[in-house]
Amino acid sequence: MLSRARILVLALLLLAPAALAQTPAAPTGTPGGTLLDEIIARGVLRVGSTGDYKPFTFLNPATKEFEGIDIDMAASLAKALGVKLEIVKTTWPNLMADFTAGKFDAAMGGVSVSLERQKKGLFTIPYMVDGKTPIARCADKEKYASIAGIDQAATRVIVNPGGTNEKFARDNFKTAPITVYNDNVTIFDQIAGDKADVMVTDASETLLQQKLHQGVLCSLHPEKPFNFSEKAYWLARDYAFKAFADQWLHIAIESKEYQGISDKWLR
Repeated sequence: MLSRARILVLALLLLAPAALAQTPAAPTGTPGGTLLDEIIARGVLRVGSTGDYKPFTFLNPATKEFEGIDIDMAASLAKALGVKLEIVKTTWPNLMADFTAGKFDAAMGGVSVSLERQKKGLFTIPYMVDGKTPIARCADKEKYASIAGIDQAATRVIVNPGGTNEKFARDNFKTAPITVYNDNVTIFDQIAGDKADVMVTDASETLLQQKLHQGVLCSLHPEKPFNFSEKAYWLARDYAFKAFADQWLHIAIESKEYQGISDKWLR
């Protein structure tokens, strides 16, 4: 007669194959393959981009084409894969939903690394260290150099919706009124035109807008931002695809390809 312990061991052995069969596999692009395999077989790399964040991504209304640092980098990645590039239009408020719905293979266009995004996908190695810093009219730059200086009842804070800029503003400004402005392309004109006072956004963006609004808008201490962040490319959760993208990006950085593309848009 079998002991109770031996019966338990036999039961576990019998159940083990069924339990293993129900263990979810790592996400892949095709049955028995990877997303990397699928992209190559498909012949198209689908990249989601908002088209409203210079210098990284901009949908040019004259040409109806996307352009910018990360659009050129997306073309470089597609070339490295040996496939065509397809840009899929998305928005910052819809970026997470479109990403998790599988509308594109990667999100590229000044995307900041965040733990919430990391839960849904994988980031490449970073290509830029960044952080949030204010931009204001040059005449008012001394007033808005600190979070306390901005967070006053008379300060008109403006943000674009749905991204890390809005989150930073709502986390840090409890007294200053916050206006959500939907057009990230013309939002800085609101500050220049005295319809808003300050925006806190990525230091890289404030430097570009300072250049585009020379003598009117000033980036405040971009070398010492309020926080630390990095920019990277956000990939669907496939480790083979990430390994390829990491190696491609490493080569692009070390070969100065990335620097050349960046200089094209910033200098």
